[in-house]
Amino acid sequence: MQQDELIKKAKQYLANTYTRFPIVITKGEGCWLWDLNGHRYLDFLSGIAVCSLGHAHPNVVEALTIQAKKLFHVSNLFYMEPQTKAAEMLIEHSFGDKVFFCNSGAEANEAAIKLARRYSWKKYGEGRSTIITMESSFHGRTIATLSATGQPKFREGFAPVLDGFIHVPFNDIKALEKSIDKETCAVMIELIQAEGGVYVADKEYVRKLRDITRDKDVLLMIDEVQTGMGRTGTFFAYEQYGIEPDVMCLAKALGNGFPVGAIIAKDAVMEAFEPGTHASTFGGNPLAASAVIATINTLIDEDVIKNCAETGKYLYKGLMALKKKFPFITDIRGMGLIWGIEVTANGDEIVKEFLKEGVILNCLKGKILRLVPPLVVKKEEIDIFLEMASRIFERVKV
Repeated sequence: MQQDELIKKAKQYLANTYTRFPIVITKGEGCWLWDLNGHRYLDFLSGIAVCSLGHAHPNVVEALTIQAKKLFHVSNLFYMEPQTKAAEMLIEHSFGDKVFFCNSGAEANEAAIKLARRYSWKKYGEGRSTIITMESSFHGRTIATLSATGQPKFREGFAPVLDGFIHVPFNDIKALEKSIDKETCAVMIELIQAEGGVYVADKEYVRKLRDITRDKDVLLMIDEVQTGMGRTGTFFAYEQYGIEPDVMCLAKALGNGFPVGAIIAKDAVMEAFEPGTHASTFGGNPLAASAVIATINTLIDEDVIKNCAETGKYLYKGLMALKKKFPFITDIRGMGLIWGIEVTANGDEIVKEFLKEGVILNCLKGKILRLVPPLVVKKEEIDIFLEMASRIFERVKV
């Protein structure tokens, strides 16, 4: 089937919920993708921070293939060896004691919301259920996570959203402290607001936030759906801040492309979930758990996180050189291998120019170019991107 024909058929049969690039991706390897016409693209989006080990990583492929020949699914009415192993590995590399598996970032955040409210209900009784989140945050597209999200545009047309959420300015500790009262059960925060514009939390702000929430016995829940699994140059972003949360939410890169999410919490918090209080039919099934195990093993055995830290610094240096050269670049912000380039030009048009030249990235809010390449990216591939960016930026009209 020709590419144009397939795109036409997709528009006929698929819900119109995405603004898609006008290409059909058929194959991936490492940091590269190929379309139906055989054109190759350097992928600096990695499935929106999902394929952190690159596309079709042999370790993940092998793990899924072996598991698929044995068992796909039995439900959580049974114990499963891969699920237990995946949970053990996550606990070994994090602050937590217990894991709950689900299928996506929205489900992980939804589970965290329920856990926070039930924990508070069991400890304090009724009336302590409000969750504070940040303006410009993004926590998902279910009604609950939409209600938690601090961007009104995502809630438009879906009213009424749920009560019990307060949105305060990001990086404003006074506003947050003022908002905590006797009805507050938790604070949910992204340490890097990836969908909100790649805004990074200040270290002093996060440390004070941890102190305040601990003093008031309010749970600190960190949404690491986009920053977890090595993206910031440490296993989890909270490690960059020298603190530990009470609950952490994961998905995206957790299975390097296989749908899987999770929340991790301390025993004292997670024990609020008892049989019948929360569940997920597919959560942590043998295939998903096998992908998690292979992903974690690869991150460790192949020093992927170290590569992220090193190449992230290399990319930042190159981006700052571009900022110095092109005045329409107003800010470069990020950490590890998640970066935002803020421009005064039309960011969506710039993304189209990159696509024409064979590089995939995306734009937030029409003015912020987001870069989230696979964590296995090489300096030579970063050089290709930087050279391409310089050529494209020369053509940009402000």
